[in-house]
Amino acid sequence: MTTLEAARATAAPDVARRAPRRPVPVSRIIGGAFILAMLGFSIYSLTTLDFSWSNTVSSFDNAAKVFGQMDPISVPGPSDLFYLIGLTLGIVILGTVIAAIISVPVAWIAAHNTTPAFWLRPIGRAIGVLTRALPDVVLALAFALVFVLGSPLPGILAIGIHSIGMISKLFADAIEQIDDGPRLAIRAAGGSRAQEFWSGVFPQVLPSWIATVLHRFDINLRGSAILGYAGVGGLGYAMKISFERFPEGYGRGLGIAIVIFVLCVVLEIVSSTIRRNLLGIQPTGKGLGDRIVRRATRNAPAPAPKLGAGASPTTAESMMKRPWTSSRVRNLSWSFAALALIIGSYWMADVKFSDITWEYVRPTLKSFWPPSLGSHTFSEYMHALLVTIEVAFAAAVLSLFFSLLFGSLAARNVAPNGRVRNAFRVILVIFRGVPELVLAIFLIMVTGLGNQAGVVALAFGGVGLLGKLVADSFEEVPAGPERALTAAGATRGQRYLAATWPQGLPSLLSNSLYLVDTNLRAATILGIVGGSGIGYFLTVASPVLKLHGQVTTLVIMIVVTTLVLEGISQWLRRVFR
Repeated sequence: MTTLEAARATAAPDVARRAPRRPVPVSRIIGGAFILAMLGFSIYSLTTLDFSWSNTVSSFDNAAKVFGQMDPISVPGPSDLFYLIGLTLGIVILGTVIAAIISVPVAWIAAHNTTPAFWLRPIGRAIGVLTRALPDVVLALAFALVFVLGSPLPGILAIGIHSIGMISKLFADAIEQIDDGPRLAIRAAGGSRAQEFWSGVFPQVLPSWIATVLHRFDINLRGSAILGYAGVGGLGYAMKISFERFPEGYGRGLGIAIVIFVLCVVLEIVSSTIRRNLLGIQPTGKGLGDRIVRRATRNAPAPAPKLGAGASPTTAESMMKRPWTSSRVRNLSWSFAALALIIGSYWMADVKFSDITWEYVRPTLKSFWPPSLGSHTFSEYMHALLVTIEVAFAAAVLSLFFSLLFGSLAARNVAPNGRVRNAFRVILVIFRGVPELVLAIFLIMVTGLGNQAGVVALAFGGVGLLGKLVADSFEEVPAGPERALTAAGATRGQRYLAATWPQGLPSLLSNSLYLVDTNLRAATILGIVGGSGIGYFLTVASPVLKLHGQVTTLVIMIVVTTLVLEGISQWLRRVFR
C-alpha cells in the first residue's frame, strides 16, 4: 500500500464521522412515538378485554352442544331464496348508486383544483367525514320510524348516505391528481366550469370512480347482513328471524349466513375483475382465471381503413368521428348492462315512495333533539365508548400480524413462486368474503364471549382487507433496489427486509390506520349482535321513541371520536409521506 493510499484509508473513517447527516425531523420523532403508543394501547386492550387464545379455543366446546340441539343446516326454498337474494342486491345496488351520484358534486367542491370557492372545500370534506362517521345501522333504525314496516327505503337511504363519505373522499383525491392540461385548455377556450369538469376532469377519473364504487358495493353487500337487525328486508332480516328461534332456527340461520358468504365471494371476484379491467391492469398469470379474464377483456385491434373502388377518401370530417372499435362496442355494451342492472334493482327491491308516512317525519325528527343521557351517566357512556375503541384497536393489532404474513406471501415479488402467491390471494378473498358481523353472530352463538367474539370477527375481516392492501403495496414498490440486492447475491429474505419492507412501510402505516378507522365504525354496532360497548346502548335506546335523545348523544360521541381519529390519521400520513 502506498503512502497516499494509507492516508486515504486513515482519513476515511474521520470523513464519514464529519459528513453532514440529515437531521430527523421532530415531527417524525413525535409521530413514531405516537405510533408506538397506539401499538401499546392495542396490546393493552387485548389484556383489558381478557382476550386469550386459550379461552377462545376452549369455549368452542360449547359448539358441540349448540350443534347437537339445533336442526340441520338448511336454506329457504328456491323461490324464497332467489327473492331474498334479489331484494338484498336491489337494496345494496340502489343505495350504492345513490351514493355514487351524490359523491360527484361533493367531490367537485372538495377538490382544490375544481372547487368554485375556497370556503366550499372544507364543507365538501366535512360532508364526507360526517357521512362516513354515521353508522348505517343507526341511519336505518331512524329511517324505519317514518316508513311503512318492511319497506326497503330505510336500507337504501342508510347505505346511500353512509357510502357518500368514502366514495366522495377517494373521488376528490383522484380529481386532485389529474393532469390539469385539458381542464386549463378548455378554460382558455372560453369553456364554462361545467364544461371544464365534464370534458376535462371527469373522463380522466371515470375509471377510478367506477372502481371505487365497485369496491364500496363489496363493502355494502357484506354490511347488508347487519341491516336486517334494523328491520331492513333481505337475507340479513331472514337470518335475524331464524337466529331468534332457538334452537330450531339456528340451522336455517347458518344456512342463510353461508349464502351471504358465497354471494360476497362471487361478487368480490366479479367486481375485482371489472376494477382491474377499468384501471388497465391486465392479468398476466397462467392460471385458468387469468386466462378467462384475458380472453373476455382482450381488445381486438381496429382494422385499418381500406380505400378501394368506390370508397371515399379520408376527410377532416370523417377523422373527427370516433371509430366503432371492438373496445368501444364492448364498453357501450357494459354501460347498457349496468343501466339494465340498476333498473332491475329498482324492480327487485320493490321500491314504493308511498311507503313514507309523512305525518311521522316531523315528530320523529323532533324526538332526536335535544341530546340526553336518560337514566345513565356520562361516565357510563364514556366507559362504553372506551370499550368500543379497545375492541377496534385490539382487532387491528391481530389483523396486522397475520396480514403481514399472508399479504407478503401474496405479493408477486415476495412469494417464492406463483402457486404460493395464488394460494394466499385466494385465502385473502375468503377472509374478505366473510361478513364480520355474521362471523360475530356465529362466535357469540357458540362461545358466549361478546367482546372476544367481536375482536376475533373484526380481526378475521381485517386480515382480508389489510392483507390485500399489503400485497398490492409490496408489488408496487420500485424494483430497482430489489434487483440490485439480487445481483449482489442477497437471499430472498435479505431482499425483503432491506428493500421491499422499507419501501412498503409508509403504505403499511397508512393502510393500518385506515383499518383502525374501519374497525371503530364496525365495533360500534357489535352491541346489536350481543357485544358490549357503545353499540349496546344504541341497541337499547333506538327502538323506543322517548330514548332518541340518547341516540343523538351516542352518535355525537361516535362522530367526534371518528373525527379525532381521522385527524390523527391525516397528520401521521403527512409526517411519514
